[in-house]
Amino acid sequence: MKPRAAVHALSCALVLVAFGCEEDDVEEIENVVVNAPEGDDPAEELIEELPGVETYDLEGAERRAWVRLVNQQLSPCGEPVSVARCVTEERACGKCKVAAEYIARLLAEGAEPSEIRELYRNRYSEEAIYAIDIEGAPVRGTPMGAAVTIVEFSDFECPYCGQAHPMLQRILRRFEGRVRMVFKHYPLSGHEHAVPAARAAVAAMRQGKFWEMHDMLFENQDALEPSDLVRYAERIGLDVARFRADLEADETQALIDENRAQGQEAGVRGTPSIYINGHKFEEPLESLEEYVREELEQT
Repeated sequence: MKPRAAVHALSCALVLVAFGCEEDDVEEIENVVVNAPEGDDPAEELIEELPGVETYDLEGAERRAWVRLVNQQLSPCGEPVSVARCVTEERACGKCKVAAEYIARLLAEGAEPSEIRELYRNRYSEEAIYAIDIEGAPVRGTPMGAAVTIVEFSDFECPYCGQAHPMLQRILRRFEGRVRMVFKHYPLSGHEHAVPAARAAVAAMRQGKFWEMHDMLFENQDALEPSDLVRYAERIGLDVARFRADLEADETQALIDENRAQGQEAGVRGTPSIYINGHKFEEPLESLEEYVREELEQT
């Protein structure tokens, strides 16, 4: 296995360990590898060239693996044909070309075929879509008509959430007008400042300044004491007396608890947990921007 392949395999198999904060009280769940769909009749000759599909200069074993996978994986359009046949027959669905290039990208990044089958299922299976209620949640980017919706379950004290913060901002800038981000609270039990910070963000939201507080908290993760939270409220121009009252209100905690319950229902086991158009993003954070670009290409 190439060095990059070893790194990628570890990051995909242990995704939360690689870039996320885990919940203390969650039991370890074994990774489940789903067998690849059969696709076309194995007696038929494999389709080796797909018009208009960039294969990222795959060679040797990677190229052979790509040919097998695009001939095995079913079209993401819900038709009983392989990705390869969907592309060559120029079916009306616009997802197949991107799906073929997605498989090529994963191989180029060092993923094993078994990992790719699971990632492909997570991205394209209708059974892998989570219906997350975003009504009333803070939205950044394009509030209406966005082609891509990113839902992030996050913890203000989690260092990996802090790493995701500038990446998500960059994605919103790069794809301005086409992407929106929705924030959901998921403070972890092992982070003593996570709940107070989440309460501060909700209190700021009551005054229409959620994102100002959101950014302030992530940019100052090493200073989340109660006095710090009040100082940030002053800095972003909040009515501090009202902020203090909302900080302690039962309704504030109820909203955070509701977000956590939604996350648990959607399979959140740690932070950041990111869902793109309802599908859980399971790749390393470094691939997030490319994943969103691919999503936009097939909409």
